Amino acid sequence: MSLFSLRDSPAPAVAVEMAANRVAAASLEWRGGQAVVAAHAAEPLPPGALVPALTGVNVHDRAAVVQALASVLERAGRPRRIGLIVPDVVAKVSLVRFERVPSKLQELDQLVRWQVRKSAPFAIEEAQVSYVPGLRADDGQEFVVSLARRTVIEEYEALCAEAGAHAGLVDLSTFNVINAVLAGSSAPAGDADWLLVNVAPDYTSIALLRGPSLIFFRNRAADTEGTLGDLVHQTAMYYEDRLKGAGLARVILAGAGAAPIEHAPEIEGARRSLEDRLRTSVEAADPRAAAALTDRITAAPALLDTLTPLVGLLLRDRDRVPA
Repeated sequence: MSLFSLRDSPAPAVAVEMAANRVAAASLEWRGGQAVVAAHAAEPLPPGALVPALTGVNVHDRAAVVQALASVLERAGRPRRIGLIVPDVVAKVSLVRFERVPSKLQELDQLVRWQVRKSAPFAIEEAQVSYVPGLRADDGQEFVVSLARRTVIEEYEALCAEAGAHAGLVDLSTFNVINAVLAGSSAPAGDADWLLVNVAPDYTSIALLRGPSLIFFRNRAADTEGTLGDLVHQTAMYYEDRLKGAGLARVILAGAGAAPIEHAPEIEGARRSLEDRLRTSVEAADPRAAAALTDRITAAPALLDTLTPLVGLLLRDRDRVPA
């Protein structure tokens, strides 16, 4: 899935992710039809340099972020065009359903904007809106709509430009973790239901999917009242009661390997809660199902979590998330 980019924009040669605690980049090459991570780099950010938010200023230490970004781009081959992954919290994600879908794209654009205008946290005129088809049912077509404040997206694009690269597309972290799962050799089969929990330093996102289609998405800021286990429980209840879920084929946890050590007890508690509540094992997200690592790359859990969304964006044309 791509957010704020031209429709059908091709995948870039290098993917970059900006998170609250680091900047990371990766590129792929193809060997005998197999995607392989050719280069990767990551640089930490000082606390408070980048504070992702839906509204307001995100960049608080421009020099530090640009320096880190320039460093990873240098080690990734100095690309002129990149795909940029930003934190989930910079956008509001909604699922909307229409009984009838207009045949003209302009009319559909207007209908989507009218629908999300009511729940937008700022004027729709200030927003960048992206949408893709989601699940199709007997009672209509669902769309996954992502809405972000234009000035916030422009902040991130300007950082890239200052570091010498053009962000040809901008996308959300969790959507590209989903892309990586779908592009992998062990992707969920057919229309099986599966759950993804993506843990970041400043937020957690939960996504429920039916095959490749997103059917539920929720984001929780780290300072929100309640635990990760509470969020898991609420999501499981919604899945069973409102979505009439028949059971989850897979449950995947991403980001745990790269999480700060002080978050480890909460994440482990959430893992146990997931396994107990959903009666299934929880597996770690692993980009190696979609792109192999070279012999010189050590597959530490933190690195695998860093690479997963990057690989997902780079392989978005192979199995693009329709949700």
